Amino acid sequence: MADYQPVPDQIRGDILVVGGGISGMTTAIEAAEVGKHSILVEIKPSIGGRVISTNQYFPKLCPPTCGIEINLKRIRLNPFIRIITLAEVLQVSGSPGNYEVQIKLNPRYVNEKCTACGDCATVCEIERDNDLNYGLDKTKAIYLPHLMAYPMRYVIDPQFAKDERMKKCVEACQYKAIELDMQPRTITAKVGAIVWATGWKPYDATKIDNLGFGKYKNIITNVMMERISSQTGPTGGKIVRPSDGKEVKTIGFVQCAGSRDENHLPYCSAVCCLASMKQATYVRTQYPEADIHLFYIDVRSPGRLEDFYVKMQADQKFYFHRGKVAKITETANGNLMLEAENTLTGEVSKVEVDMAVLAVGMVPNTVDAKPPLETTLDPYGFIAGDSDKGVIGAGTAMLPCDVAVSVQQATGAALKAINIAGRR
Repeated sequence: MADYQPVPDQIRGDILVVGGGISGMTTAIEAAEVGKHSILVEIKPSIGGRVISTNQYFPKLCPPTCGIEINLKRIRLNPFIRIITLAEVLQVSGSPGNYEVQIKLNPRYVNEKCTACGDCATVCEIERDNDLNYGLDKTKAIYLPHLMAYPMRYVIDPQFAKDERMKKCVEACQYKAIELDMQPRTITAKVGAIVWATGWKPYDATKIDNLGFGKYKNIITNVMMERISSQTGPTGGKIVRPSDGKEVKTIGFVQCAGSRDENHLPYCSAVCCLASMKQATYVRTQYPEADIHLFYIDVRSPGRLEDFYVKMQADQKFYFHRGKVAKITETANGNLMLEAENTLTGEVSKVEVDMAVLAVGMVPNTVDAKPPLETTLDPYGFIAGDSDKGVIGAGTAMLPCDVAVSVQQATGAALKAINIAGRR
């Protein structure tokens, strides 16, 4: 049951899942497939989370769209799942087995009659920063979140809903799907268990003054690199310098950008080393002769992923530099000079590159939007284990991890939630 139909003021379910990324989707699906009614609420206009913005998984280097497509099929075929997008939890009361949740539904300004034909966007005169592509390009003020959006329906950026120019979109829609006067509303959900799977955000690289992000155009972050490398990204998948569109002949990957640093993120985000090596394969595919430099404190490639690291070491033009980059400056031709000190020898190295990619860490969204009830958080903002007084955590709300671990976490969360919901 998608959110194509209006949501009543009062709803019931066995499990409420907050967050529609890979962890939230997995939790809701696993619970629903054993007959439990799951309500999945997502604050954005579409489910999919960070995974949908990823170009490829590692180590198989396959696109995430296949996994998302399978999950969407499971959702469509299951009558025990209700998806509610543009929804945020306001308040939770009650106890395990008997919760009452107040949920705010923000207006989409596009109703269930939308066929995603795109006529509205064609005539729209207003542009906005494309958040899927981290502001690297623009969309219209009325837009489809992405090509695999669920629900497959356009949405209007709320800051432009009252703009007079949006009336052209209303006139262009032959299905009468645009309602500029939609208002927010609040509904009540009664559930037996709550799973908190609100995911993560990249650390703000502008806070790392010495690395020049935001100052020099040819410095991007690892999440931006995923979008630049994607065929659905701002450059159609062509990896080029942001400043001038130049092909990349040399590139630097800067590990632990703000991570393992008491001034920023004291912890390791677990996935950055391998994610950067994966992104190096994007470069190698497009530019067989490019020089690729990776600066690291120590490479972390646990378990079976060590094979991927060994494979990358065999690349004769992939250079591993032991040392954390302390400073990035711009040269006269727009290139970048990366300076790092070898943590073993003390030797300072300088490498000039066309473009640099900062591997920023994962920050749990629970830092800004804390879970309800008496949910315990660790010093970094992650949900700390299980508690009868708090919600159940899943995926990167619990710890920094990759997609495979997130799915495992979510499956475990589903089992816990089923057990708690059964107390009713």
